[in-house]
Amino acid sequence: MEIKTSVSDIPLQNPPGEEFSAADLTWTKLATSEDHADDVALIPYGRVEAFISGECNNPEFPTRFHIERGRKRERGSLKEYKSDDFLLYRMYWCSFGPENYGEGGSPLPSRRYRLNTRNRAARPQSMRGCTCHFTVKRLYARPSVALIIYHERRHVNKCGFVCHGPLDRDAIGPGAKKLPYVCSEIQQQTMSLMYLGIPEENVLQTHIEGIQRYCGLDERVDLLASQYVQKLGMIIKRSTHELDLDDQASIRMWVERNKKSVFFYQDSAESDPFILGIQTEWQLQQMIRFGHQSLLACDSSFGISKLKYPLYTLLVFDSRNHALPVAWIISRSISKHDVIKWMKALVDRVQASDASWRAGSFIIDDPASELDPIRELFACPILFSLWRIRRSWLKNILKRCVNREVQCEIFRRLGEVIYCIWSEKADPMAILEEMFQDFVDQTVLMQYFKSFWVPKIGMWLESIKSLPLSSQESCGAIEGYHLKLKLKTYNDSSLNSLQRVDWLVHKLTTELHSSFWLDLYSDESGSFPEVKEGYVNSTSWSRALNIPNRSVVFEGDIAKVLSQKDDGTSYHTIWNPGSEFSICDCKWALQGNLCKHVIKVNMVFQEKKEASSSLSYQSFQRVIDEILKKPADNSVSLDLAMAWVAQVQEKVVRMTEFATSGDVASVADGLLMKWVGKKGRSFVGKPSDGAIFLPSMGSAQRGVGSKKKNRKRRRITCLTGV
Repeated sequence: MEIKTSVSDIPLQNPPGEEFSAADLTWTKLATSEDHADDVALIPYGRVEAFISGECNNPEFPTRFHIERGRKRERGSLKEYKSDDFLLYRMYWCSFGPENYGEGGSPLPSRRYRLNTRNRAARPQSMRGCTCHFTVKRLYARPSVALIIYHERRHVNKCGFVCHGPLDRDAIGPGAKKLPYVCSEIQQQTMSLMYLGIPEENVLQTHIEGIQRYCGLDERVDLLASQYVQKLGMIIKRSTHELDLDDQASIRMWVERNKKSVFFYQDSAESDPFILGIQTEWQLQQMIRFGHQSLLACDSSFGISKLKYPLYTLLVFDSRNHALPVAWIISRSISKHDVIKWMKALVDRVQASDASWRAGSFIIDDPASELDPIRELFACPILFSLWRIRRSWLKNILKRCVNREVQCEIFRRLGEVIYCIWSEKADPMAILEEMFQDFVDQTVLMQYFKSFWVPKIGMWLESIKSLPLSSQESCGAIEGYHLKLKLKTYNDSSLNSLQRVDWLVHKLTTELHSSFWLDLYSDESGSFPEVKEGYVNSTSWSRALNIPNRSVVFEGDIAKVLSQKDDGTSYHTIWNPGSEFSICDCKWALQGNLCKHVIKVNMVFQEKKEASSSLSYQSFQRVIDEILKKPADNSVSLDLAMAWVAQVQEKVVRMTEFATSGDVASVADGLLMKWVGKKGRSFVGKPSDGAIFLPSMGSAQRGVGSKKKNRKRRRITCLTGV
């Protein structure tokens, strides 16, 4: 486009109609400085109001424009003047700007226009940082002509995002001040149902039922609620992960827009790798609620081979012991220097909300994980989970070997490698070498183990031996989260999407976050029975509890479980029962997963006298033995050790009672009653006289108290005149 240097070269335009907007004009570039040019147009001065009205009635960005600043000159005040000198100067700014009173806080509801624009304090909730503004100059040389200079035609904030109107994803539409009260819980519920693909009619019905709890029955409320749901559906349909064609630039824009959901961000550079830590307000609340003095866990293996950057998930266990994601970290770096950065930022954020928050334990699933940052920042014991190694071994055995008996035997041998790590007689590497010799005909499978696992099996065994092992229930919960994440992420993805970080971020913060929010909300509120039922039975452990013991039958070295889905005549066969390395012939287990039949068989098998302890229990016994070996016999250190063990034993007993008992009141009745002394009055700024007041005071203390009481009575008497 040619850049004009003089207003005299710009044609005058007069569009037809009562109103017209910028779309009806042909804009010309006018050089306003050496390195800058603005979009300008000339119109009759008498039609300036028609232009402003047309801009206010923009269907995509309905607004009003207020005069931000203005100047005027008297005719004849200039002896010499240029072609663009003004007789009257006014800068019009969108009423949603220029300030942004929502910056640093929660998103502000959008308004159709801002009333009382002269007084900004009257409607501060409408100030959203819109940068759209233009200047109108009534030309000194041609008073009947107005020069319009459009500095910013887009209704966006300083970050380049739409900040009001129907296209604003945080907007709730025109007439927002008249909308019924919609709490954050109802908003999140409606958004979750939308993201999960529930039909809009069903979402609307649920939304109306929610707001009627606050507003009662009202036709206008129903109408406005319908508009709200339609607008929200339109925003969600139009939302996209691709804020910019360049993935790195798109992530920067997302981080700038979602600061409250980002606890750590480090852009990729020559010396620093890319790190993005995501935690929403709801996830922060769940981390404080379920993670305090309880278990934290991680899923560190998602997307290692498929995604541009792997996903590390921090998990807590809710009231049903299901894994709940409370933070997502996207990065390829696992070095101590980088891990400690985001981990410190996360702990600081949690403790800023609750200074008393402390983690009870941290479960890892990768021996390459850095342990020092966890010990330093979370200050808690570290456990090791076997779900990842078990799943990897089983999937590759089923993939590379077709003979069922050979599959079961190889899996049993690999289980022996793990079971013998605490034995002084058996050598794990010798058992592994013997397996290679006995199954030399399984060329593909043995080659895989030799090339992939032998170089690092020592690292895994050392971690399993040195760290306490987590239970099969927690392994099943972590695996359940991993499988749900895999299903939600890869169900509609393409190869191009997998290589974009903004796509993964969008998927996590919309569909996956909504799914977990709705699961927990349905379970605790009793709403959406179908969702609750699916959530309650979402782990193999919870599904195993629904199988009666009589459905399990042992026949020699195998076990059979009566199928709960069929007519009650078919059975599932489990080889190597009683071990964490059992194989079932059900469809779920043949995909490499820990199935409910294996867990149920192990539950029943533990009741047998010949049953051996589970790996996690053997690990627990080893920790207790190590404690007893530390202090010297007949020493004070032994007394202290026994006192600590007794205290821990009492806590474990109480915790087990609470976990297994259905009646909390019956457990509470058995607790000892503790008498607490009443706190005395605190004297701020008054030096203490050294007296110590106890709940049972002697005569001297009673005398002091009486004097104070008498003085108080005398003051009351003086005030009342009695």
